Amino acid sequence: MPKENGRDEVGRDARGGQSLFVFLLVCAAASVVLTGTSLAQSSTADQNVIPPSVAARLQDQIATGSSEQKRSALFEIRNLRNASASRLALPALRDKEPLVRATAAGSVVFLPTNEASAALIPLLEDRTEFVRREAAYALGDAPNSAATAPLVRLMQKDKILEVRTAAAIALGRIGDVSAIESLSAILKTRPREDDEFLRRSSARSMGQIAQISVTGNPTVLTPQNFLPEKFKDLGASDAIGAIPPIFTAAVDILLNVLRNKNESDDTRREAAYSLGAIGDSRSIPTLQAYVTDADVYLAEICKEALLKIDRRNKAAGQSD
Repeated sequence: MPKENGRDEVGRDARGGQSLFVFLLVCAAASVVLTGTSLAQSSTADQNVIPPSVAARLQDQIATGSSEQKRSALFEIRNLRNASASRLALPALRDKEPLVRATAAGSVVFLPTNEASAALIPLLEDRTEFVRREAAYALGDAPNSAATAPLVRLMQKDKILEVRTAAAIALGRIGDVSAIESLSAILKTRPREDDEFLRRSSARSMGQIAQISVTGNPTVLTPQNFLPEKFKDLGASDAIGAIPPIFTAAVDILLNVLRNKNESDDTRREAAYSLGAIGDSRSIPTLQAYVTDADVYLAEICKEALLKIDRRNKAAGQSD
């Protein structure tokens, strides 16, 4: 019995020692993890902090430098890609030189989107056309719905086609459904050779808005690839509800664009993409008519659009 008791005591001591050892190992591992996390957070924070000497130099260049020195500083600020740097560029938005103002527009886009849009919207009324254009593009890079109405006005009213096109592109990247009607109005007019890029951009932005409203992803690649259906990556989608009326009204316009041989090839391709992004089953017959089109890009985009519509219908429990 004493031996048994001794063995029990030795066993308890051994198990106790093992437990303590395991406990110490866990603590050490946790310490490493916490230290690593802390270092990673510190590293990230360091990346967002501009050394005072660098900030002072950039501020001085923007305040007192030549036009080229100011632009050089603004390019450097953009490459830093953080809010602290972008904030240094704000005074340049009011510079007397149009080239500096235009460059500054692309350098403030890493601010929080509400700050960036508030800073950029006044430039949509700049007297110089390329400043208005660059401000519109920048608003697409810092998407905020506060810019939707000003961009719509720019798209409708500006006398310069390139500026109107930049506004249409930005509206697609912002993803505000309230822009759909204005974009549709562009496509209601008869196509002309000189407005091809505006029409193409409007058609693309309509689908981009539909895509963002479902997935939050503004990236568009048309076609995705030329692989067999089972290898196609159509992106995330959880759209199963009724299609909003503002999109259903746009479908008829996009179908007319797709059917219209007077439209440019690119505009018809973007219309096909947008029909797939919207996902209305009414598009199926027309899309099917072009899956063997001589334009291989249009044919592939139509195939992808049909796959997206089929996925939506299956998710909603509908038959093809």
